[in-house]
Formats: sequence, structure tokens, C-alpha cells
Amino acid sequence: MKRVLKWGLRLLILAVVLVVIFFLSLDSILRLIIQHNIRAQTGMTAEIGKFHLGLFEPVVEIKDLQLYNTAEYGGTPFLSIPEIHVEYDRDALKKNQIHITVLRFNLGELDVVKGQDGQTNILSLGVQVPSKSTASEDTAHQLAELKKQTGMDFKGIDCLNATVGTFKYLDLQNQTNNQEQKIGIDNFVVTNVTSVADLVGLGLLVGIRSGDFFKPLVDSNDSTPTGSAQQILNILGH
Repeated sequence: MKRVLKWGLRLLILAVVLVVIFFLSLDSILRLIIQHNIRAQTGMTAEIGKFHLGLFEPVVEIKDLQLYNTAEYGGTPFLSIPEIHVEYDRDALKKNQIHITVLRFNLGELDVVKGQDGQTNILSLGVQVPSKSTASEDTAHQLAELKKQTGMDFKGIDCLNATVGTFKYLDLQNQTNNQEQKIGIDNFVVTNVTSVADLVGLGLLVGIRSGDFFKPLVDSNDSTPTGSAQQILNILGH
């Protein structure tokens, strides 16, 4: 009987140790899963420096996210995101609603690459520059698609704190067209974000500071003014 109790105690201790190890390793496990899923869905290699999912507080943090283009775009860097910090409403989540109380997003660098076939990495991902007449419809479609994929309704972001660093344009056909544009937006705060239209102030500032950076992404047959600020406003439905 004593031997049975000893083995039972040992198994209990082992189980506790395994549970502790699991929880201590949970962030690392989730980090690897996210990296794998990004690769599976986009074909791009992703590297995450640190991932944290709060078990006792409604917080998700991603640090030092690096996303690399596929081989057709030279395997060059695509996105460098030093920080994504999300605080969310647990009660809303229980109701199948996405309600973010704080979103801190730091876009360190965005690299737009034009491949040998003349296409850009942005457009290859299905990102389009919509016309003013369809921007609101696109927003509604995206929210409907979000609900379809997750089963959740988007209720908004109480406080968005955005930082935008540098944009780069790389032309693999003609590297004399390469350019770099420093945006330099630090801690731009937007409150009560419920639709893309609420980001017009941030979008306008990005457009003004980006100069003609987005011009290569616009259809040359489009009659829309080529100023980047106007292009951003069109994307936001203004």
C-alpha cells in the first residue's frame, strides 16, 4: 500500500511539473504556431521575437514581428513590426464580440517590392485601392468576412495608438527606381474606431508624409489625382 501511495505521489508531482512546464512554454508554443500559420496562409516566412498571451489578464503582445516576401519578390523584408499590444474586453468576447480597449501598433518598416513580372507584393496579397464609391461597401464586406471566419462581430477599438516609421520601394526590374520615405509618426492616438472612416486623420497624415510613395500602386488609367494624400482618402472613403 505504501508503495502504491509513493508511486501515486510521484505521478502527481510529475503531473504538476508537466503542467508548470506547459504554462511556462505556452507563449513559445503559440509563437511557433502563429509563425507556421502565417507561412501556410501567405507563403511568407514570419519571425516573432516574443509572443505573450495573458492567462490572468486580457492582453496579447507581439514583439519584433518580421515578415519576409516570397522568392518571386527576392525574399526581401516585407514588414517590420516592433510591437502589437492588444487589450480586449473579456465580457464582449463571451458574447462573440471583438471589443478592443487598447491597441498599440508600431509599424517600423513597410517594404513595397515590384517583382520581375511587374506586380507588387502588396497587390499580390489582394490589397486593392478602392474607388470612393465602393470604399464603404468594401468595409462592410470586410466586417462580414470577419464574422464569417470567426463568428464574431467587430464592436470597435476604444483607443488606437499608432506609430509609423519608414516606407521603402524596391523595383527588382530597375533598382534606380528604389526609394525610401521616412514617415515619422509617433504615438498618433485615435479613439472610438468602429470603421475604416474613423482612421481618416491618421490616413491623411500618412499620405501627406509619404509624398508620391504610393503612386506605383495606383492604376495608371485611373483618373484619381496622383497625390498620395488623396489616394489615402479614397481608400478611407472620403
